[in-house]
Amino acid sequence: MSKAMNKVALVVGASRGIGRQIAIDLATHGYSVVVAAKSTSDASKTNPFPPDPNSSKSTINTVEREIRDAGGQATSIVVDTRDFGSVQRMVDETVRTYQRLDVLVYNSGAIWWSSVQKTPMKRFQLMQRVNPEGLYGTIQAALPYFEKNGWKGNIIVVSPPIYSRFFRGKTAYAMGKVGMSVLTKGLAMDFDREGQAEMAITSIWPAAAIQSAATSDPEITAELRKPTIFSDAILAILAAPAKDVNGCLELDEDLLRKYCRIDDFSQYAVVPGAVPRRIMPAKLPVLEVAEQDDEGRRIDSTERATAKL
Repeated sequence: MSKAMNKVALVVGASRGIGRQIAIDLATHGYSVVVAAKSTSDASKTNPFPPDPNSSKSTINTVEREIRDAGGQATSIVVDTRDFGSVQRMVDETVRTYQRLDVLVYNSGAIWWSSVQKTPMKRFQLMQRVNPEGLYGTIQAALPYFEKNGWKGNIIVVSPPIYSRFFRGKTAYAMGKVGMSVLTKGLAMDFDREGQAEMAITSIWPAAAIQSAATSDPEITAELRKPTIFSDAILAILAAPAKDVNGCLELDEDLLRKYCRIDDFSQYAVVPGAVPRRIMPAKLPVLEVAEQDDEGRRIDSTERATAKL
């Protein structure tokens, strides 16, 4: 894949695991990377270095140091995605530092998998604030900068395809993650309607489980893939024409097969020789309807009297 010289990528949720790998691989491919999350540390005192990428020792500061030590360009910014003011400051500081924004990756996430009865309200609210609300706020803060960039750029969202099995046993979590995918679909339609043909928003999700802090159980190690499969898929999205990936809800394996002609995924297995089980459906439902282009009468609330909030 070609180098993206002088382009700037903001990776939100980049302190460890998948987000860390995305940030490092974007830097390797020429992006100036802003590493954003809540966790911080004094990277100069981290020993051993680099730390376990799935441990609490991995922070935005250690990821920044990893990138810089490898010859890349990176800046770490603290953000609390539950606080829109913090999100706005993160995006503003990104552009103050690098004068532009080309790629936004939203990887922040809160997780709790259980039944509705066993999911307390506080846990539900946390997931909604970090997942769909955090994403919405980050996009709201970033769109004016994409506009200044001539509406050229990519937004990458870590959220799943939409299908009913995903809701089972984790309804509260699914409400937020599927909401993020709805935002991907809806904003993609905005880009199309407004003629912003060089903007794209794409959701990406793993087809098989990926090694991270959330998958640390030794009993399932043979079922895991390395996070590099995910970052490779994101690089493939960024290399594709905007029109081909705008509004798509992709799976990493399927996307690499489609755009990079990869059929052998053994290089991504955490345990050499293992074949991680695909946990996502082989075929996903089509969301479009026959009347897809029939909007009826368009309504825009901003053109009407402002309602009180």
